[in-house]
Amino acid sequence: MFEGLEKYKSLDFYARQIVEGFLTGLHRSPFHGFSVEFAEHRQYTVGESTRNIDWKLYGRTNKLFVKRFEEETNLRCQLVVDHSGSMLFPTESHGNMAHPNKLTFAFEAAAVLSELFVRQRDAFGLTLISDKIDFQSECRSSRAHQQYLLGVMEKELLQPIPDMHQDAIHRRQTLISDSLHLTAEALHKRSLVILLTDAFVSPSDQDPLIDALRHLRHCKHEVIFFHVLHHGQELQFDYPNRPTEFIDLESGKHVKVNPADVAQQYREQVARQSAEIKQHAVKYRIDYQPVDVSKGFDQVLLPYLLKRGSN
Repeated sequence: MFEGLEKYKSLDFYARQIVEGFLTGLHRSPFHGFSVEFAEHRQYTVGESTRNIDWKLYGRTNKLFVKRFEEETNLRCQLVVDHSGSMLFPTESHGNMAHPNKLTFAFEAAAVLSELFVRQRDAFGLTLISDKIDFQSECRSSRAHQQYLLGVMEKELLQPIPDMHQDAIHRRQTLISDSLHLTAEALHKRSLVILLTDAFVSPSDQDPLIDALRHLRHCKHEVIFFHVLHHGQELQFDYPNRPTEFIDLESGKHVKVNPADVAQQYREQVARQSAEIKQHAVKYRIDYQPVDVSKGFDQVLLPYLLKRGSN
C-alpha cells in the first residue's frame, strides 16, 4: 500500500539498515570506539560487589568492568509517541519512508531506537498517546518484544487517513498533557522517557503540557523531548502565493486563505510557542531536540547516544 513499506518490507528491516549504516559512519567519526553492540561488560561502580569484576580485562585496560549477564538491563526506556491527528501531516506522505509525514517519521525513529535497545540489551516499552493513552506496553529487552511493538506501529501506519469531512469525534486530539501525567505515574522505576510529538496544542493547553513535562522530571525520569515538525511547511509556512484551503486534521475545520496574508503572524505565533516550550524544557533539565521530518535520523540518534554516554 505504501511505497516506503513495500520498499523496506517492514519497520524491522528498515530499522536494521538505518542502524547498520549509522554505526558504520559513527565509528569513523569522533565517536570512534563507541559500539552499541558491546553488552558483555559494564563499568564498575564504586561501592558495589567486586565478585563479578573481569580482572583479565582490567589487566589489559587498567579499568574496572563488571561482567554483565544476559538477563540484566542497563537502561529502562519508554518510547512515548504522540499519534494524534496533527501528526498525520503532511497526509500525502503517510507511510512513505522516503518522504515521511510526522507520524511515519516518529514510528521510524522509535523502530530505529528499539534496534539500538535490543543490541544493548536495554529494556524498552512503547506508549501511544493523544487525548488519552491509546496503547502502553511494559519494558522488556528481547527481540520478540521488539517484534511485537514493531507490529503495533506497522498496524498504525497501515491505517487509512481519516476522511477530511468526517465528524471530529472520530479524530484523536493533541491533548497529551493528561496522558503524560498518567505515563509519569505508571513508570514505577526511574526511566529514560523519549517523547516524540509535534506539541501542536492550543495556547490554552500549553501550560498543562509544560506542567506534564515537569511532572515527568519530578518523578525522577530522564526525558528527551523530540519536537517533531515539518520545518518548511509548519515553521516557515512555505506555500505558494495563491488561495489555499487548509484543513485541521483534528477538528475537521476548513479555512481558505492566501498564505502570504497570514504567514508573518503564523510564523511569529509558532516561534513564540516553540520558544516557550524549549525555555521550560531547559528549566526542568529536559533534553529538548527540534526535529525536521524532512531530514535524516542522525538528529534523533546522536542526541540519544550522547544522552546514554552521559548517564
